[in-house]
Amino acid sequence: MQGDIRCAAIGLGRLGYWHAENLHTKIKSAKLVKVASSRAETAERVARELGVEAWTTNPDDVFTDPDIDAVILSTPTDTHARFLKTAALHGKHIFVEKPIAKSVEEGRELVRLVEETGITCQVGFMRRFDPAYAEAKKRINAGDIGRPIYFKGVSRDPVSPPEAYIKHSGGIFLDLAVHDFDMARYLMGSEVRSVRSMGSIQLHAFMGEYGDVDQALTYLNFESGAAGDVESSRNAGYGYDIRGEVVGTEGTLQIGSLRHHDLRILGPKGSSHDIIPEFATKFKDAFLLEMTHFIDCLRHGQKPSCTAIDGLRALEIAQAAADAFLSKEETRVL
Repeated sequence: MQGDIRCAAIGLGRLGYWHAENLHTKIKSAKLVKVASSRAETAERVARELGVEAWTTNPDDVFTDPDIDAVILSTPTDTHARFLKTAALHGKHIFVEKPIAKSVEEGRELVRLVEETGITCQVGFMRRFDPAYAEAKKRINAGDIGRPIYFKGVSRDPVSPPEAYIKHSGGIFLDLAVHDFDMARYLMGSEVRSVRSMGSIQLHAFMGEYGDVDQALTYLNFESGAAGDVESSRNAGYGYDIRGEVVGTEGTLQIGSLRHHDLRILGPKGSSHDIIPEFATKFKDAFLLEMTHFIDCLRHGQKPSCTAIDGLRALEIAQAAADAFLSKEETRVL
């Protein structure tokens, strides 16, 4: 595509706002021309703050606008399939936050639609663009740790999202663990064959009303013969704790830490360091890098490194994990 990529952002919560701001202020070859939110006051405020030409409360105003090349979807999970389908049918390129859809059936339909329409679709698994995870992938591909044989993922949020969010999120396996499921197949270079899952409610009783839990563990078996586990928690009151590890036949890679700044304070009561407070701080660079990648792919006609098919594969693992939790049995990934 020639010239600036004209974009619209739908969904202006914290993450949607960051995407809109990055497009408007930090990516020279993109132009944010319209923002949309279900709340008029939010859409108007963001448009005013960023200096965007137009705002709306109706997503169809974005999808039917012939002047818009690409749409950024940062809306609730249960809207992803509907909005992505409408955008694709109107020929819009799409960046959609994870998960690509709420069900595997919807995900498969969307993958077929993306292929049929020829649009570009990138799914927002930002950890792939985090410098530490990206370097880990390079080291694994270079053979620095031999053959990968075990994956460990830890995702601990300091608090639970509000009940209104949990109601539409699809559950802890789909909403939180899905990032680690994507990382597992990405770093290990193998699809997940089957899973076992367990979980419990430790702090947030309201989750029971939605069949959800705030603490979960998933054991993974890969087609390569490797194994792994993913811990997912809403209860890490000390901070935002995201880490990964890949054990190989000739070494081990440890990815990430709790440390916010590379600073340790020494005092009469011992030593301490500050902890990463929330996901925006941890993945600030990754959010910009993934959006820059999306725009670059549109400009040069390239395939994103995280496609709709990648989104579907992670969704299939998440669904199998949710099914395994309910059945208490090992479940094959679809």
